[in-house]
Amino acid sequence: MLYQISRAAKYYGAETVFEDCNFEIRGKEKIAIVGRNGCGKTTFLRCLCGEENFDRGTISKQNGITIGYLAQKVLEHDERTVEEELMTIYAHVFELQDEMRELEKQMETDVNEKILAQYARLQEEFESVNGYNWESEMKTVFTRFGFDLSDLKKKIGEFSGGQKTRIAFVRLLLSKPDVLLLDEPTNHLDLSAIEWLEGYVKNYPRAVVVVSHDRMFLDRVTDYVYDMEFGKMKRYTGSYSSFTIQKENDLERLQQAYDRQQKDIQRLQALIEKFRYKKNKAAFAQSKIKYLERMDKIEVEKADTKTFHAHFTPAIKGGERVLDVEKLVIGYDKPLCEISLEMHRGNRIGVIGSNGTGKSTLVKTLMGLQAPLSGSFLYGHQIEVGYFDQQLAQFSSGKTVLEELWDENPELDRTAVRGVLGQFLFSADDVFKTVDVLSGGEKVRLSLAKLLLKHSNMLILDEPTNHLDIPGKEALEESLKGFTGSILFVSHDRYFINQLATGLLILNDDETTEFFDGTYEEYMERTREKNIIQKAEAPKASVQKDEKKRLSPEGRRRRLAAVEKKITETEAELEKLRELRFDPEYYQDYTKLNELDEKITALENDTARLMDEWEELSEES
Repeated sequence: MLYQISRAAKYYGAETVFEDCNFEIRGKEKIAIVGRNGCGKTTFLRCLCGEENFDRGTISKQNGITIGYLAQKVLEHDERTVEEELMTIYAHVFELQDEMRELEKQMETDVNEKILAQYARLQEEFESVNGYNWESEMKTVFTRFGFDLSDLKKKIGEFSGGQKTRIAFVRLLLSKPDVLLLDEPTNHLDLSAIEWLEGYVKNYPRAVVVVSHDRMFLDRVTDYVYDMEFGKMKRYTGSYSSFTIQKENDLERLQQAYDRQQKDIQRLQALIEKFRYKKNKAAFAQSKIKYLERMDKIEVEKADTKTFHAHFTPAIKGGERVLDVEKLVIGYDKPLCEISLEMHRGNRIGVIGSNGTGKSTLVKTLMGLQAPLSGSFLYGHQIEVGYFDQQLAQFSSGKTVLEELWDENPELDRTAVRGVLGQFLFSADDVFKTVDVLSGGEKVRLSLAKLLLKHSNMLILDEPTNHLDIPGKEALEESLKGFTGSILFVSHDRYFINQLATGLLILNDDETTEFFDGTYEEYMERTREKNIIQKAEAPKASVQKDEKKRLSPEGRRRRLAAVEKKITETEAELEKLRELRFDPEYYQDYTKLNELDEKITALENDTARLMDEWEELSEES
């Protein structure tokens, strides 16, 4: 057992954050802590790592274990270069290196068993802390988070808040604590970095505890879930999806047991009332009264299913052709990419790509907030656009929630405005809170309420799920899936993208763009299967015409079977090599990882050539 706490409690004044919580970390477990916004997940992590203290609880932990915490905050030493900051992790490596060099100098003039034994011990420890590969390891992890190697020489103060968070994340991963605590680790990461992180965390050789609202991430990396609800915690075995099913089944079984017990109680109470005043049955009635008093009463745990329910309805249908984008070049000082796109009524298009490829710039350009560098775009007949921006949603105002919404919709009466706010969970006294005191999630809900009242027939959304908890995301998904208009949205939440998007606009790192007609899952499957490598230099091989002419029908069938077998073998080998990317032997060694990537690229090219040959042979068969 690495860490165990029994009956943990935390209070802020008279407010109970959590109470009587039992939590444990065993071996190399990958644990998720899930729950609604504000239930105390981050506070619990801060108590685990010692940034805050539990107000009550019995803690037992293994001697000498290290706990690393990725907080929702950034680095502090702006004057340091990134390289200087990251190299502080390897202070012990450098100390060992200096000691070994000192012994090497001594061995030039005096070699004895004592020095040799000391050197052997230092060398073994040096290898155990990855002393020979620390630089490769640092570069590998750093570049996987979307940085260039040249960024290592820049001062931390030159980076944005999101970039600083990624640097802090790199530092934490390189420090390799025994228990890795991650608070919303996928924030500020693009899709490729999130996918790499999944593999890293899944294969991390020590324990991990993660708080996240990224359902796909939780599903892929965790094998235990602690559900935090109403100040209590309950442990489940399995992925996040498995947990949701288990919890639903538990609540159903509990309700059934409660119903059975209530029937028994009613039956016994009826018997007591019937016989308690009859002399010959009074003892029987008294025994049943005592039995009821001793009975352990079942209390039904009501799941916290409270979430908003909204129906986005267009005021007018609008034209069939919603948006035409023609060779639109977007950017600021220099072009980011050129986009051509055609949207029709009912399309729900997700815009995806790495950080810095122009996703938010595209949205701002389409909203007229940023001038295009060239090209054009045109909205269709009677298209009314509603806009949600992740940054604008976090606005400040001294107005109350009621005033904020009513001032923008003065044609509505008080009852109607409160009705809309109620749909977004602002009820009773909540409507009299000032906007300034709202949480991030509450501000998002207020902004969505404003959007709903515009009754637009096209929605443009920039990261609408930021600050929402999982039930909030699920509610937004259902609301938008029922929307009869069109949606263009940017998101890094893959589950949300997969649930909502009917098509994808992909902004590539090389300034090219492509459109995929299908869901995110289908796009990833196509990418895995076809392995379209745009930068591949090797020409695709095909079956030569003269060779095909020499093949008999039986020969073609045999060749086709051989090619199919080879494709299966190559794809299996590819899968093995891709898994190796997350093996410490490779991700800690920049050179080995590059060599592995070259092998993967070569095999992907082989697969593409074999697929071409298979298609040609299939057509001839």
